[in-house]
Amino acid sequence: MVEEILPNLYRIEVPLPQSPLKALNSYLIKAQGRFLIIDTGMNREECMREMSSSLQRLRVDLNKTDFFITHFHVDHIGLVADFATDTSKVYLSQKEAHLLNFGRIGQEDWLHKLHTFYLSNGFPEDELEKSQKNHPGQQYGLKRRLDFCTLKDGDTVQIGDYSFRCIETPGHSPGHMCLYEANKKILVSGDHILFDITPNISFWLEMENSLKEYLKSLEKVYALDVNLVLPGHREVWNNQQGRIRELRQHHQARANEILSALEDGRKTAFQLVPYVTWDVDCSSWELFPPLQKLFAFGETIAHLDYLEQEGKVQRGQKGNKILFSLV
Repeated sequence: MVEEILPNLYRIEVPLPQSPLKALNSYLIKAQGRFLIIDTGMNREECMREMSSSLQRLRVDLNKTDFFITHFHVDHIGLVADFATDTSKVYLSQKEAHLLNFGRIGQEDWLHKLHTFYLSNGFPEDELEKSQKNHPGQQYGLKRRLDFCTLKDGDTVQIGDYSFRCIETPGHSPGHMCLYEANKKILVSGDHILFDITPNISFWLEMENSLKEYLKSLEKVYALDVNLVLPGHREVWNNQQGRIRELRQHHQARANEILSALEDGRKTAFQLVPYVTWDVDCSSWELFPPLQKLFAFGETIAHLDYLEQEGKVQRGQKGNKILFSLV
């Protein structure tokens, strides 16, 4: 599906099969003799087919096209290596470009360290193997290494009469980046602010406290003068301040559920996950799809890290397992 949102600014809805996200919003901006595509979809046939037909319909010349990737999750970056040409610039935050090309994200030693961490926090090994087996990050990512045009906070991306300021918003990922067009009052929010669903804020080896970083990043964009928010998934919207207040309340409620669950004694992170309210269409925790268990577990860890730094929980050890308790 292609929708013209503003003159020369289009939304391409890219399907994400077998994902609760349903689709990715890829944005295209046309200018005289140049194009900019924001996010691309996964590196899989269904995404490629929709993107290719939409770009053809919009008469996009890939030899005159640059790309901005909000963050390195595969549903946003996966296809860029297929579409980028020798004349393309592929923009990505400095932090995430480094992690992809030099920080060993997704490589064997990194995966082993993550695997060990999950086991120590109570994730059963057989379930962890099921969860990781079909992880989209291992199947639908970049086909080749790219030389990114790296960006940092405050840099500008210019395309036609759109002048976007880069805003680093870590939390959902270590180097997530939004774009803000002050004159047109547009915020391209990626997965930093979503309206129909809440962004997943998970544990990262590369972040000490991802939830704290996310809440700080919400504050960073709260005061911006915005009339239109272009998110990475679901519907475009306009009230970013109202949504930010809702997201703050959501994470506070989730933290309170974890604190309540610890009132009757210490638990591993994995034991705490069923006490948290999840928007997953299953009647019980046991019936969660393996991948959704992994996402819920990662988010629970992020909230425990936050609560520990806030002085509300503490961690201890029993054998090779980490246990959390109230302070």
